[in-house]
Amino acid sequence: MTAKVGVVVFPGSNCEHDVVEAVDAVGGSGELLWHKDTNLNNVDAVVLPGGFAHGDYLRTGAMARFSPIMDAVARFARKGGPVVGICNGFQILTEAQLLPGALYKNRGLKFLCQPAVLRVESTGSVLTRGLAQGDELNIPINHFEGNYICSEETLAELRGDSRIVLTYGENPNGATADIAGICNENGNVVGLMPHPERATHPLLGSTDGALLLKSLISGD
Repeated sequence: MTAKVGVVVFPGSNCEHDVVEAVDAVGGSGELLWHKDTNLNNVDAVVLPGGFAHGDYLRTGAMARFSPIMDAVARFARKGGPVVGICNGFQILTEAQLLPGALYKNRGLKFLCQPAVLRVESTGSVLTRGLAQGDELNIPINHFEGNYICSEETLAELRGDSRIVLTYGENPNGATADIAGICNENGNVVGLMPHPERATHPLLGSTDGALLLKSLISGD
């Protein structure tokens, strides 16, 4: 059975169609969900895509966290449903307290749009279960507030529970411990700043993002 992936659209999202196309390309079925929906339409996984939810006028992800659909996303996550937040979606997951920590302005206060080499640190998440620890992936970043920060206590927990999913080979934004992506305790909620949907075709420069999305829809 083809996995149905719901891609939530917030006012200001700009990567939703890219995610749907990428999910379809790896064998899934992408479906757009509006942020005011109150149910997830029986999807098998959820993606919060990149963009500028509600214009990021208050604090990145802070307003989107209160969208009606986020209650359904939280319930889905608590039941073990796969939830992935990409870039702005990662920021929303931290604001919704589905993931710890926060995303802060990049070191140097510059917007970054460039390729990034990532290292798989854990295969205990729905996004990396199809890969091996130590695998390197070439996946682009596109953000101004991608600097992941957390307390020393939270960092110790992330390390101790193998919840740091991806790290940067060369830290572009100042993120704590080179973190590019993390997951929750059960590995079913993942947030990452790089854009796997932008690395699914040779013409895009890399197909490494397809490996992550295939893991998401595998259902293993």
